Amino acid sequence: MIELLSKRLEWADINHWFYILNELSFVYIILPFFILELIRYAVLRRLDINLILDSVANVITFGAFFLIEIFLGILAVTKGYFWIYENFSLPHLELNWATIVCCVLLADFAYYWEHRMMHRIGIGWATHTVHHSSPHFNMSVAYRFGPLDAILPILFSLPLVMLGFHPVLVLLSEVFVQVFQTLLHTEVIGKLTKPVEYIFNTPSHHRVHHGSNRQYWDKNYAGILIIWDRMLGTFEPEVEKVIYGISMPVNSVNPINVFLHGLFRFFKKLKEIEGLSNKLLAFVKPPEWMPNQQMEK
Repeated sequence: MIELLSKRLEWADINHWFYILNELSFVYIILPFFILELIRYAVLRRLDINLILDSVANVITFGAFFLIEIFLGILAVTKGYFWIYENFSLPHLELNWATIVCCVLLADFAYYWEHRMMHRIGIGWATHTVHHSSPHFNMSVAYRFGPLDAILPILFSLPLVMLGFHPVLVLLSEVFVQVFQTLLHTEVIGKLTKPVEYIFNTPSHHRVHHGSNRQYWDKNYAGILIIWDRMLGTFEPEVEKVIYGISMPVNSVNPINVFLHGLFRFFKKLKEIEGLSNKLLAFVKPPEWMPNQQMEK
C-alpha cells in the first residue's frame, strides 16, 4: 500500500483522472441529475417561469464568474503561484497518490476557512451573497457565483503552494472540492446513512447552509468533509424545514441584478458609514456590523 501511494506519477495520469472527476462529471452526473430535478419539479407542479429564469440567471452568473476566473488563472497560476512556488515554498513535493490525497484534503480544509471568511467579513459576503440569494435549491444554484468569488480564495490557496504542492495540482484539487459540492445542491436526496452524514458533507448538510432560517445562518461551511464543521463548532443538522435564500431577498431573475446586487448593497452601506476608518473596517468586519449599531445580514 505504501509503495502504491509513493509511486511517482506523470502529469498525463493526473490530468486524466482529474479530467474524468472534474470536467466530465458535468456530462455523466450533473446535467442528467438536473434534468431529473426538472422532471421532479414538473411532477410536484413547481416548475414555473420563475424557477426557469432563475436557473438561466445562475448559468449566466457562472459565465461572468468563469471569465473573471480565466483572467485570474492566467495571472495568479501562471505568474503569481509559480513565482511563490519557485521562490518561497518548502521543497517541492513529488507527484504521487500520497501527495494528491494530501493536497485534496488540505484544499478541502482551506476551503472551509475560505468559505467561513466569505460569510463573516463584509466584502466576502458582498460577493458570496449571490450564491445564497436564490429562493430555489437545485444543481443550477451551484453555478450561481458572485464577481469576486474567484479572487478572495487566492489568499487560502497560496499556503498550499508554499507547502511545496505544485500550483496546478492545487488548482485541480480546489476544482475537485467545488465539483463535489455541486452534487450537494439538491432536494432529491434526503438524509443518508449516519456514518456518511457524520463524516461527509451531504445534501442535507448543504441545504442547511443555504437556509435563511435564523438558526441556519453561517453553518456547515464544509466542502467535502463535514468533520471540519463538527470540530470547529459550526455544524447544524437539518431539522426545521429549510427556507432558501437570504434575509434581504433580491426578488429578481435579472442576471445583472443577481450578479451585482451584493456589491451594490455593500457600496450603499459604505455611503451610510461616516469616517474613512469605519469605511475600511466595513470590508473586514462581519456583514451585519455598523458603527454604534447593527444592520441585519
